Amino acid sequence: MRLRSPHDREILRLAVLALGSLAAEPLYLLVDTAIVGHLGRSELAALGLAAVVLTGVFAVFNFLTYGTTAQVARASGAREAGVARRLGIQAAWLSLALGCLLAGAIAALADPIVDAMGADGQTADYAVLYIRIAVLGFPFAFLARAGEGYLRGVDRLRVPLAIFVTANAANVVLEVLFVYGFGWGIAGSAWGTVIAQAGMGFAFAAVMLRGGRRALALDGRLMRRLLGFGRHIFVRTAALYAAFLAAGAVVTRFGDASLAAHQIAFQLWAFLALVLDAVAIAGQVIVGRMLGAGNDQGAYAAGVRMIGMSVLLGASFALVMFALVGVLPRVFTGDDAVIDRAQALWPVFALMQPLNGAVFALDGILIGAGDGRYLMWSMIAAGAASSAVAAAALAWDWGVVGVWLALLVLIVVRLVLMGARFRGRRWLVTGWA
Repeated sequence: MRLRSPHDREILRLAVLALGSLAAEPLYLLVDTAIVGHLGRSELAALGLAAVVLTGVFAVFNFLTYGTTAQVARASGAREAGVARRLGIQAAWLSLALGCLLAGAIAALADPIVDAMGADGQTADYAVLYIRIAVLGFPFAFLARAGEGYLRGVDRLRVPLAIFVTANAANVVLEVLFVYGFGWGIAGSAWGTVIAQAGMGFAFAAVMLRGGRRALALDGRLMRRLLGFGRHIFVRTAALYAAFLAAGAVVTRFGDASLAAHQIAFQLWAFLALVLDAVAIAGQVIVGRMLGAGNDQGAYAAGVRMIGMSVLLGASFALVMFALVGVLPRVFTGDDAVIDRAQALWPVFALMQPLNGAVFALDGILIGAGDGRYLMWSMIAAGAASSAVAAAALAWDWGVVGVWLALLVLIVVRLVLMGARFRGRRWLVTGWA
């Protein structure tokens, strides 16, 4: 890779600003993991199970952010500023409605969801309690997703960064106060996150309403455009998290120590993946804007640069993870059995990082191009392959390492399919209409 490129400054600027907002949800859960992990094995295992469910739901609906960013960026590149603003308002209405519906549904179905994941006893009770409290933050968190997507698309990434930094700081203070100060245990962790998310949602709503009250009416044409692109991203992400849920369900059946180790590694994996995805956010914005303006060659050149930068970043993460294999698991737990299982899966977890870099960059580029249909079908294929390996891990008792090999298969298949699409250039479609 060349040392310099004309795209570097813009990629790095957008990636650095996007990093705070991308890391918001993993940071919430990493704080939860570090605080709850010292309450006991059952609490940590329950949090791991609840986190798989809740992060899965958030991720399945990430089209509310990613789809909004891509569409708004393309409209901005085509000099359709009024359309871009109306797209943001439509996304906000859609996000708020979905957040309310999902909160009610998940709270009502918390018991059967936890049963389906294979938990029982005190671990299951804690998981149900955490889920029923945590979903109260969904309407606010979903509203924030729409605001974040719009502000990214119009290149105002400093505002989401400020909001998310403030919300995360509040979350740390509230969780320590509720869990240890008030003695609320795992429930205190959930309440701290809910209150922080509520503040975040109100902050985004205030920014969206500033100067935009005239655009508050529903616009059927733009709503259909968001939903048309969003349905492909929805299915794509559902297939991804179906693979994660399959992995979580399998590892649950290997016992609390394996489940707790999986929780530690998975939350670190998710955090590092979203750090890598900061470059992909730059891809969504730059590619969408360039294609909207008709610059297909610039979009391809910027994409090549983003992939190279993201792979190098992932390789550096792999080196750090290998160096800290004896340290990081102990930050989250003092249980020897959990630490042993975490260290067993660690080589697979670390070696995935450079591959993650390429995959997340390609994903962001194709989302920015609006290539949702291909992303959907390629993810379905990768998810099916990964779930098959997870099932084999259960059948032949490969343990938590086998589960992480299934996740490695998921990444490799995605890389092959999306890499072929990128090189074929059929995603380079220009213009707004």
